[in-house]
Amino acid sequence: MPREAEPSNNERAFILEALQQDIRLDGRALDAFRPIQLSFGDEYGVADVRLGKTRVLTRISASVTAPFPDRKFDGIFTITTELSPMASPAFEVGRQTETETLLSRLLEVALRRSSALSTESLCLLAGSKVWSLTATCHILSHDGNLLDSCCIAVLAALQHYRIPDTTVRGEEVVVHGVEERNPVPLAMLHHPLCVTMALFEGGEKIIVDATLREQQCCEGEVVVTANKHGEVCQIAKLGGVPSDALVLLKCVDVAVSKVKELDALVAKVLEKDAAKRDIGGLMAELSAENAR
Repeated sequence: MPREAEPSNNERAFILEALQQDIRLDGRALDAFRPIQLSFGDEYGVADVRLGKTRVLTRISASVTAPFPDRKFDGIFTITTELSPMASPAFEVGRQTETETLLSRLLEVALRRSSALSTESLCLLAGSKVWSLTATCHILSHDGNLLDSCCIAVLAALQHYRIPDTTVRGEEVVVHGVEERNPVPLAMLHHPLCVTMALFEGGEKIIVDATLREQQCCEGEVVVTANKHGEVCQIAKLGGVPSDALVLLKCVDVAVSKVKELDALVAKVLEKDAAKRDIGGLMAELSAENAR
């Protein structure tokens, strides 16, 4: 199985020495993200995130299915990740790597188990028919910090997606097309986002949004998932050097401030996209037609 190319000894020494002087190779501050570009496709629920040279494309799809027997009133929400050799030679088609397993588990905790999406709102007929939502993350380019990129892409795609309107007649569920009724947004309970921090110098130095080379040189990583209200949903310490409790508290403080910035960025792009689609106030007219 191919492995990611490791940095040379000279390259590693140069990165570590620069960090000792609070200098990063791309000129960023230690707590700064790379430039983030977020865009949406022509269809609802397609989000393209570029974080430096890392690029993730997420697509939301929905279908009507039967619920799980022990959750008759809840819809189904799943997140899948696809890492192809196009993103990195270390990824193989059909073989799940440790990176992909870890990425899937952290996204699962951050977005699904934190109840970011109300699965009860996806129920159509209790115990019979529910919406099954799938968020598929395609990793197009890998230059570090895949988790934060995927989390932004999935959350933005969920907020952007519009699910078809339905009518329940007895035991029958009628799904209306776009030409019949305007699709409706998903019921989001909160907007959790991940911030991954790399640890250096025995955990005393913390950097945000590490590149692939910085990740390969770091001594450990801490992932904090929170929303803009400061509510922490997840803290994950991904191996490496032991960390003091004060270091983890500092990571949480940094993450909460960064989450507020990321949430504002996503909201701004969503607002621009909505304004672009609302030509001549057409969306308001369609909503009024649905209400009647």
